[in-house]
Amino acid sequence: MDRIIEHLINSSNVLITSHINQDGDAIGSLLAVGFALGFLNKKTFLLNESSIPSVYRFLPGTELIKYKINELYEFDTAVILDCGNLERIGKSAKAVATIPVIINIDHHVTNTGYGTCRLVDTSACSTAELVYRIIKKMNIPINKEIATSIYTAILTDTGSFRASNTNGPAFAICEEMIAYGADPYKIAQNVYGKYSLGRIRLLNLALDSIAISENGKLSMMTITSDMINETGTKSEDIDGLISYAKRIKGIKVAVLIQEKRNSKSKIKGIKNFHVSLRSDGTIDVTDIALSFGGGGHFSAAGFNLETGLDELKTIIMRFAEKL
Repeated sequence: MDRIIEHLINSSNVLITSHINQDGDAIGSLLAVGFALGFLNKKTFLLNESSIPSVYRFLPGTELIKYKINELYEFDTAVILDCGNLERIGKSAKAVATIPVIINIDHHVTNTGYGTCRLVDTSACSTAELVYRIIKKMNIPINKEIATSIYTAILTDTGSFRASNTNGPAFAICEEMIAYGADPYKIAQNVYGKYSLGRIRLLNLALDSIAISENGKLSMMTITSDMINETGTKSEDIDGLISYAKRIKGIKVAVLIQEKRNSKSKIKGIKNFHVSLRSDGTIDVTDIALSFGGGGHFSAAGFNLETGLDELKTIIMRFAEKL
């Protein structure tokens, strides 16, 4: 951590980014670092190539996040947040790799150890917990904006304190963030309070798609592009739907197959899919994800695969044989 702080103090122009298809931890950590470095009068450029999910647009500072790098900027430092590898930031990875100092802050067990220096702690509840540690050690004052960002990041990455990564610091930090101005009710209402009609219709289709393995230990939910188009929803509306498949009695591993929108292949019937994996805490799903070039945590992981839908379902059902 000392090396990271030293580089941040000596930096002038800092690129801050997190993984594409950002979740609450990725966007909350991104904003918190941006606000913190602002106190040090650093020039910052906040980057995320994906559109901001509507549930997180209430966060202060989201309007500052850009979707591509401004080529006029000459960065001396890059802060990469919540990314197991540099490629997770998207198309900008190659350009970011040329920045002289790359700081890697992450809590994924599959982190590759990239960067000039790194703070990777798999025992942390979230990347925001690590960001909090750095901010505190640098004696940067925590205002309402930073507090709201960190609280939201921890709340969402622990599944409202229900996931297996929930630890003591998760509660202690959030309590402190409330003291600094984070509003738990307002944050919860924005993140969990309301769903669009389209999401409810998508949920109905997703529930109808659930299949259970013969041994009753694996559940599989499927969401296709046709389902998205039929309900008029967006990719962000899929967030959290896997929890319904996970909560089925006796399930050890829940799987969500998501067809990527506009996925095309020269081979008929072949499409691009993202597969999300969630376990009940007794199965390490990173082993499954890693075997397909993915990554994640013990209880939450994922991977991408180009194949046919029927073939993919067959592959997934075979996982159940080892449970």
